[in-house]
Amino acid sequence: MTLTTPSPAAPHRPPHRPKHRWLVAIVVVLLIAIPAGYLVVSAHQSRSSGEGKARAASGRALVFEWPSKVQRRIYDVPIPGGSAYVGHYETNAWERSRLYVEFRCSPRQLAAFLEELGTDMSGLRAGSVPIGQEAADVIGWRFDDPSREFAGTVVKQSPDEPEVAVAVDLTREERPRVYVLSTSEF
Repeated sequence: MTLTTPSPAAPHRPPHRPKHRWLVAIVVVLLIAIPAGYLVVSAHQSRSSGEGKARAASGRALVFEWPSKVQRRIYDVPIPGGSAYVGHYETNAWERSRLYVEFRCSPRQLAAFLEELGTDMSGLRAGSVPIGQEAADVIGWRFDDPSREFAGTVVKQSPDEPEVAVAVDLTREERPRVYVLSTSEF
């Protein structure tokens, strides 16, 4: 048996490192930073959305924006286009849900609103406010000011549809303020 002597060891080479280290660094940062940034922005938007909804739900005052189309359809409150100072507030319970709506409009828009509800201007009874004080107190409506001129009506529909009480402040005839309380019983 012959012994062979080991050949001299090959020179030791360091591991291959890319020549463009800055390119690798940028790729790594982008692979980490973009998803992390997306998660932070997404979480912030999600939290902000929930806070706004919670604030609106916990308040006992009108939210001065148009109710959603779904709310208007469910509660049968056809707010005329071009109305101003539109505010709403919704309450929900096991047996009854209510939508409070307030807006200003022109006399023509008021007539169109009443017609769409199934009544007309002659259906308004002068001096009548069909929204009870207890319901009005929920959001702070005041109908007991003697300097104001009110007229109102209640539109009763089929048992499956909401009852809509309308009070109109006619003090400024050119821009009546309309108060609506639509109640759905279950």
